[in-house]
Amino acid sequence: MTRSGPSRSTSGFTTSATSAPTTSPAHRSASPSPASKPGAAAGSDEHPMAGQVIGSAGRTELGRRGNQSERVDRDGRGWLPLPATGPPSTRAAASTPAAAVLASSRALVCGILNVTPDSFYDGGRYTDYAAAVEHGRRIAAEGADLIDVGGESTRPGARPPTVEDELARVVPVIESLSRSVAVPLSVDTSRPEVMREAARAGATMINDVRALRLPGALAAAAELDLPVCLMHMLGEPDRMQHHPVYNDVVVDVQQFLAERLRACERVGMDRGQLVVDPGFGFGKTLDHNLRLLRELHELVELGVRIMVGLSRKGMIGAVTGRPVDGRSTGSVAAAMIAAQRGASVFRVHDVAATRDVLAVLAAVEHHEEPP
Repeated sequence: MTRSGPSRSTSGFTTSATSAPTTSPAHRSASPSPASKPGAAAGSDEHPMAGQVIGSAGRTELGRRGNQSERVDRDGRGWLPLPATGPPSTRAAASTPAAAVLASSRALVCGILNVTPDSFYDGGRYTDYAAAVEHGRRIAAEGADLIDVGGESTRPGARPPTVEDELARVVPVIESLSRSVAVPLSVDTSRPEVMREAARAGATMINDVRALRLPGALAAAAELDLPVCLMHMLGEPDRMQHHPVYNDVVVDVQQFLAERLRACERVGMDRGQLVVDPGFGFGKTLDHNLRLLRELHELVELGVRIMVGLSRKGMIGAVTGRPVDGRSTGSVAAAMIAAQRGASVFRVHDVAATRDVLAVLAAVEHHEEPP
């Protein structure tokens, strides 16, 4: 893994510069049928790396990106070059709305919809069903490429809800939004029961902060055949910020994510449907978070899209000195830095502001007039 800084223009994907349509119904797929997948046997979904520190031996040379493909996405939204990580999966491009979006060459903005009473920023704002659905429509109107619906707060110190409570929070909202917006829906969950019910309700992507390590989660994701985002987290939310320690945070996170990608492939999941997230704020000090952001380009050679969740987090507050309600500017600045270092999916509270900064970055980096 190199220690050199990133080269210019490493964001690698196009970025949306105009609002997506939001009034037509989504192309809701039928309930996914179980797929016959090699190796999806019981017992293959647990992984011993949870919360462990990974050694830095065998460090690989990452971050040397080589040539970039000049393939562009001329859908009227502006563009950046596609990184040389191989073409998107044809299966991913053809299967579900979320997979089709991920298979494009555009940078993507994923709007956050927390239907929880205790999330760090918007906890309690959208626990009412009508308020949650209205906010989802607002996110779509601002131009989100994805909407991530979550019913479990994973802020530091949080305890998980019951499965029944999580289902009651997310399933009705997903069901309603799948009929009223054209934006693909993701479910932010680690539980196989919630994955299945959310997919039946209309979710076409899974975003898992535990990287499919709960019992049954890997098998459920393989069965559903949906795109999955695999995130790094050291420990569990209720204790993850209690003195997190790494041998080398960049190496350890990269190796963890590489192993989770291999675990998914072993049960027949298509690498073209996988996304990784380094997990800013999940078992990491401020120094860990800043170094991960500084050296995010080291994850590019994993060969899949990189999602980042920096929006309004404690690291932004620590740097700016602002409370959570005042962190929008710092958050979009962090998103721009992440884009320059290889991120291409941005999980944010401030959809319109993030789209704007990415559109300006695209125009400057590639000397193109905004469409």
